[in-house]
Amino acid sequence: MERRTRWTVAIFAFVALDAASLQIRGALLPQFEAAFDVSPGLLGLVAPAGTAGFFLTVLVVGLAAGRIRVHRTLLLGVLSAGAFLLPMSGAPVYPLFLGALVLHGISLGGVRALDRALLSHLYPDRRGRIFTLHSLAWALGAVSGPVLAALVISVADWRAVFVLLGLGFLPVALSIRGLSLPDRMENERPISLDGAADLIREPTILGMTGALLLVGGIEGAVFTWLPYYAGTSLPASLAPLALSAYLLAYVPGRVTYTVLAERIGYAPLSLALILPAIPAMYVAFVLTEGYAMLAAVFVLGLFMSGQFPLLSAVGVEAASEYSGPVNAISTSATYVGMAVVPTVMGVITGAYGIGTAMGVPVVLVVGASVLIGATWRATQRV
Repeated sequence: MERRTRWTVAIFAFVALDAASLQIRGALLPQFEAAFDVSPGLLGLVAPAGTAGFFLTVLVVGLAAGRIRVHRTLLLGVLSAGAFLLPMSGAPVYPLFLGALVLHGISLGGVRALDRALLSHLYPDRRGRIFTLHSLAWALGAVSGPVLAALVISVADWRAVFVLLGLGFLPVALSIRGLSLPDRMENERPISLDGAADLIREPTILGMTGALLLVGGIEGAVFTWLPYYAGTSLPASLAPLALSAYLLAYVPGRVTYTVLAERIGYAPLSLALILPAIPAMYVAFVLTEGYAMLAAVFVLGLFMSGQFPLLSAVGVEAASEYSGPVNAISTSATYVGMAVVPTVMGVITGAYGIGTAMGVPVVLVVGASVLIGATWRATQRV
């Protein structure tokens, strides 16, 4: 197997495990509530705990991509990501669980800061397609997360889920241990803080960042709170599968957008998907419940599935010589949204109920459509 293929397989496997570890949190939220005896407001801390360290690591490592030892950073991140899932499985109290989750997020961030930059150098002529395939690997892992959680809790304690996922990172680490990096990755241009500030002020990068902040908030809302919300109108055993219904749509969605992205363009395709997502989200989270909601969230997932890879590709195309920093900016913006919005929704849930809180992503999708439209206009001026 050639080096490029081995790197691609390893990155895709890692991102699938990353996605699964993210999605099991929402699927297991009722188990956390019962095991640690915490309120809905405190349950909302699961999202920021998992993303706070991740966000900072992505930003620092991504901006330093031209200065650090990339291979060592990748290997250490993969090993640590698996290792910190194990204490999460045995945490006796909620603060220790959250602490291990922070460390797990930091480990993931070290790899996610560099993975898309590495792919952009491995496939310089097919960035849009490889980014969408990368996101497809994420989607496959994400779909498996809630399914794995549902299967495990039907036969064993929920803590076993974290053990199984933790062990899954070991083969990935072994596969990249002796792999050399492509020359382009070694020659990634460094960027100063002033340069990073100038980069983010570019209209296309600024629009991408704002749009991904809101898209990340929407995804964080769904990933964290959809199973909890579904539990109000579905049997408890089926509630985690509501998230699987949403994420299942990411698979055909991202396969389709892989083909369409290079024909239509990243920004116009992103806009074409976000506009019908507005009524789809209103139907899913306001007008329907129970089994009808499962069908509605699948449709919503089809429209939302392309946003992160398409908008990320917009940013990299605008500044391909700084793929590491652009990847850091896009990923960080997404995960800041994922951290903040579920936390706010936890407060709203505690005060007014989960039904009211699910109106938050409906508002955010309207704002995201405006920013994506502005980003498309910015790309046309370049």
